[in-house]
Amino acid sequence: MPLNRLGLVVHQGRPAAVAAARTARQWCAARGIACTDIDVWRDGEPRHGGQEEAEAAGHPGAIITFGGDGTFLRGARIAAKDGASVLGVNVGRVGFLTEITTDQVEDALDVLHRDQAVIEERMVLTLRASRPLQTPVGLDTALCYGRGPALPAPTLRPAGPQPVGWGVALDVTAVNDVVLEKLARDRQASVAVYLAGQLLASYSADAVIMATPTGSTAYNFAAGGPVLDPSADAIVFTPVAPHMAFGRTVIAAADEAVAVRVLPHSGRVAVSIDGQTRGVLDPGDWVAVYRAPYRLRLARLAPLEFYHRLRERFQLADAPAAAIDQTPLFHRPDSPPPDDLAHLRLPTPPVA
Repeated sequence: MPLNRLGLVVHQGRPAAVAAARTARQWCAARGIACTDIDVWRDGEPRHGGQEEAEAAGHPGAIITFGGDGTFLRGARIAAKDGASVLGVNVGRVGFLTEITTDQVEDALDVLHRDQAVIEERMVLTLRASRPLQTPVGLDTALCYGRGPALPAPTLRPAGPQPVGWGVALDVTAVNDVVLEKLARDRQASVAVYLAGQLLASYSADAVIMATPTGSTAYNFAAGGPVLDPSADAIVFTPVAPHMAFGRTVIAAADEAVAVRVLPHSGRVAVSIDGQTRGVLDPGDWVAVYRAPYRLRLARLAPLEFYHRLRERFQLADAPAAAIDQTPLFHRPDSPPPDDLAHLRLPTPPVA
């Protein structure tokens, strides 16, 4: 379907992002395509949830972000629940999630308008909780210092009567991760973690992370967790600095929930979603993290070469003893795959 309405999420603190967004607006104006800025920060005005932003923008068919991965996540949370595709223009330092550079904006818009973009679907997470999330008055100001206004606490998803024990359904999307972390330096987060309804272990830690495969290269990676191919479906659970012998990551199946209960002797615990604090839990409270029934639609100009990007963006170095062998950067025979490999997603050699 041709592009008929475009949403822009712009990092206003980066001149290159502002200039690239101006190019997108001019492209839309020349073709009579509606173009609306989304998630704009204004002094004295609160930010809004993803569904409110999408409705205010007229439900754009595509959203383009101009900034780094944080800006991309701002646009992705809006796009995911509204069924829009999202494409990131990299004006950041790492840009693991973003797709194109500023000089490719017009070409990318042409591809979107011709409905020729590669759409890659990614698993995202959502939550249920023992009660609606809330942040104590004043705490959001301290936690968001220098980062703009905080997102509001998640609203409740519209639903009928809820069976007792399943908690309340929160209208929220996590593209990268859900993190429960201690609020005070001298008070650990003490939590019981349940997978598929069964107690895995009780942890005393700085934080616990529940990540998507997309988010495995974010906080989970920094905390020593594994990297997953983003096309996989799974929930990655990683404790951060646990005070116990078992501190390993556990990878849960995508159809399992990871539930975390705050234990009675714990300090208060902050709930962060994609790096944004969205509420605080008291001892006795719990949240359950699980795969959302919808998926994020990433627009690309070409299929993602994930492992090439992993090597490039993280500047992976070869072992000195192996580097001298000059290992080829790509491996695939020129002939068609044999029958026992024909069902696999095989790499496409780069164009010379």
